[in-house]
Amino acid sequence: MGVTWELDFYSRPLLDDEEKKVWEVLICESPQSVQQSPGDLFRYSQYCPSATVNSVWLRQAIEAAIAEAGQVPQKIRFFRRQMNNMISKACEEAAIPPAPSRRTYVLEQWLGDRLENFYPQQPGYDPKLASSTSVQYPELNAIALPDAVRGDRGDQWALVSLAAADFNDLPDWEISFGESFPLSPYNLSSDCRIPGLILFSPRALPFAAWLSGLELGYLQYNTDPRPIMRLETGASDSWIVANVTDKTSEQEARGFEQAKKLAQGIHFLAIQASPDSEAFAGFWLLQETGQC
Repeated sequence: MGVTWELDFYSRPLLDDEEKKVWEVLICESPQSVQQSPGDLFRYSQYCPSATVNSVWLRQAIEAAIAEAGQVPQKIRFFRRQMNNMISKACEEAAIPPAPSRRTYVLEQWLGDRLENFYPQQPGYDPKLASSTSVQYPELNAIALPDAVRGDRGDQWALVSLAAADFNDLPDWEISFGESFPLSPYNLSSDCRIPGLILFSPRALPFAAWLSGLELGYLQYNTDPRPIMRLETGASDSWIVANVTDKTSEQEARGFEQAKKLAQGIHFLAIQASPDSEAFAGFWLLQETGQC
């Protein structure tokens, strides 16, 4: 399997000698496994003069990162919607598919660390500019999943949880489609409960295959205008994955959100053919992050 990169290209809370904003590209590798060491993930950073903020410079930076990494990523994820045109053009000119995504967990963690610990130590740091780097995603109406992938049985789902230590065995589970990331950077206790949603479908495998083509971000319980479990994908897409229709389910959904907060936003989505199945057609480790 080829590697996936995460990229951010934006101004930082730094000013150059002419009092102009300093821009920077950050590129890092998306992890593929819970067993992957975060220290082994590729990272690349480069400042960009404000006069040369364009897709040509960014393409050259991507090519420089490729030369340093010694490999070409299969796609490049990015979360900053206002930079969509420039980033997409640079990626396409470098012959790499761009992927607007909220699955940029490592990048956002890295950027958050730089905002707190790195940029304040740099020449030209201006704390008033720090808030200008944040991103707020629009709250769009969630839409129903296609009937072709869900089948005709209606909602069949369960909210469950696993201990953080259980994920040590995740590479041994039978999973057809999915993606995960290391839990070690979060210092979760071994008995910390990681909440999750399991969807049951007679078309589990094609359902999981279809979901694998999306950029899965995170799950969220919403009550407006009605109680649902929604799945956020891409840069702004949202899907209704479960209708919460009774008091018991509502209580479980609220418990899901509480457990998610205690687990630093980490949770999972799974797809199985039935509650009796031991295999997963799909299993994705997810995280609802802050928006850097």
